[in-house]
Amino acid sequence: MIAWGDIRKVVSAMAPLYFALGLGYGSSRWWHLLASPEQCAAVNTLVAFFSMPFFTFDFVSGVDPSAVNFRVLAADALAKLLAILAAWAWAWARQYDDWSWPITGFSLATLSNTLVVGVPLLEAMYGDWARELMVQVAVAQSVVWVPLLLLAFELRNACCVLHLQPEPETKTKDGGGDVELAAAAAARVERDPNARAGNGNGNKKIRRCWAMARTVGIKVASNPNVYASVLGVAWACAAYRWRVGMPGVVTGALQVMSRTGTGMSMFSMGLSMAQQERMVACGAGLAALGMALRFVAGPAAALAGAAAMGIRGNVLRFVVVQAALPQSIASFVFAKEYGLHADVLSTAVIFGTLLSLPVLIAYYALLDII
Repeated sequence: MIAWGDIRKVVSAMAPLYFALGLGYGSSRWWHLLASPEQCAAVNTLVAFFSMPFFTFDFVSGVDPSAVNFRVLAADALAKLLAILAAWAWAWARQYDDWSWPITGFSLATLSNTLVVGVPLLEAMYGDWARELMVQVAVAQSVVWVPLLLLAFELRNACCVLHLQPEPETKTKDGGGDVELAAAAAARVERDPNARAGNGNGNKKIRRCWAMARTVGIKVASNPNVYASVLGVAWACAAYRWRVGMPGVVTGALQVMSRTGTGMSMFSMGLSMAQQERMVACGAGLAALGMALRFVAGPAAALAGAAAMGIRGNVLRFVVVQAALPQSIASFVFAKEYGLHADVLSTAVIFGTLLSLPVLIAYYALLDII
């Protein structure tokens, strides 16, 4: 039976995160210290290009590659594949003809806030070994699943151009972003006669596919957290292989920036919350769907993946709880960039973060009983 001391540890790990979130929200909404969109964008840029990459590298570079739990990573991959199949089946049953909802459903059910929220929370729940596993899951998400998500976005855009049709409306309310994206696709076809379906030959299609692959590669390479993860893995392999360490001055410089990662990320999220005109930007029905995918479907898929890989005990509990973490902020950034259900992802990030503490404590207590 879970003790009150265990709950207190979880609350103690989450309270500082909510404190930083509240400061960010209050700085914009109540005290008007960072009230303009330009000021908030500057803070977001600081977090995206400095705080989080150093934070990510600091965690990843300390992982022992020989201690990677491939069974947990395989269970996580299987859970994500189950989520993809379920999202496609749901879209087919609802007779959606494009990739919009499968992509959004995958993001909602599988992409979690692994480092900022996951590491301190899982460490408080299960100890140091859970911290190491959480970092491994975060690396896999950054270097495997985020690039695949970007590829899906680009394939969706390419299909709209190749089939000479405007993209279907995917914004759930005031769909300005999607109308602009459809118009851009149509204009691109008009400028390039070779893009018409009737003129498609093999070489032109290959060139278009290569251009799409190049776009995905550039976007992946320009994502600071992706290359921070890759560099961290590379350094960890070298450090543990040849037993070398960083000079003290380099370690100190990295940690100075790394320590800003958690607080500034939550502060930035608070600013984003304050900039929203409405807390529920997508409507109550879609907000409920997002929460169900995040806190029910995601953990259910993780449980199925873990069971298939024969995972038991505390590691099984870890796998389920990490799947119920709040929504990844990066998933909202990409949704906004591609004009695909950004209002749904925004609501999922905000409410997922606010609701995560009671939900995760409930999972923690329930799994302890089982």
